[in-house]
Amino acid sequence: MDTAPRALRASPAPLIVASGAPRSGPPLWRDESLLRVRSGVYTVRTAWDGLAPWERYLVRVHAFAVARRDAVFSHESAAALVGLPVFGEPRMIHIFDGRRARSVSYGDVTVHTSADPRSTCEVAGIRITTIPNVVVDLARALPPALGLAVADAASRTFGLDAEQFLERLLEQSNTFGVRRAQWALTRAVPMAESPGESISRAVIEWCGFPAPALQTEHQVEGRTYRSDFCWPEHRVIGESDGWSKYGLHDPAAAAEALRAEKQREDALRRQGWRVARWDYAGALGVDALRDALLAAGLRPVRRPDLAALSAVGRNPRST
Repeated sequence: MDTAPRALRASPAPLIVASGAPRSGPPLWRDESLLRVRSGVYTVRTAWDGLAPWERYLVRVHAFAVARRDAVFSHESAAALVGLPVFGEPRMIHIFDGRRARSVSYGDVTVHTSADPRSTCEVAGIRITTIPNVVVDLARALPPALGLAVADAASRTFGLDAEQFLERLLEQSNTFGVRRAQWALTRAVPMAESPGESISRAVIEWCGFPAPALQTEHQVEGRTYRSDFCWPEHRVIGESDGWSKYGLHDPAAAAEALRAEKQREDALRRQGWRVARWDYAGALGVDALRDALLAAGLRPVRRPDLAALSAVGRNPRST
């Protein structure tokens, strides 16, 4: 079960190490085109400026790996390296050291330890905790909807399932975040194709709506379409991400994707389906998702979990 990735994600911006710079040139810290990522490690400022927050975090993780060759990455840092979802730009670099008596933080680094044995692996010279440990650690620590997104992604990408995640959780003596982790891990499925779908599934449950079928195929007018969420008995389809997932770099390709999606939706409506759409922000904010499903005719079957809904988008671990 201790799955190791075949490869790690590369740094999305080049890293320049001061110790490898030519001695004849000026010091790197004087070069205004460079940005210091970590002591002795720089990147190109324009490249950094063009990165999303989670990509900047991956650059920081790689810079730390250059500075600390012996580091074993865990939590969000390991997730970033293996391509699991990272939300915003995490504040801390997370590493694991089982020799320590207790966990400690300094600067932007948290060193975790554990009374339980922790399996690790090495890929391309960088050491990380294995995938089940990464998933369980984050399910304990992240808000539940985000923990579910990580577990879903690991299930889809690495072929692990809820039973395996729960087995790893129950092997550990640590009681921190167990109930939170159990909520996320028991719901892990490989069908969710994006973090937005996973978060939407959590919000749908907490709003009190009936559980949807996931990734349902629809045969319509000689074509096969697939929906993110489907309630066949109510003739309602839910689509996560909406038009934002077609924000492609190629305007012509984006326009074609929008046209094809409109044709697909029109065809489904001609067959009597009511289609509700929302984007990632709409799921985090709850109201847009809930209102879209209500407008499509879906009704709650139980009382909403207001406490869970109020905290969907709160993640103090990231900026």
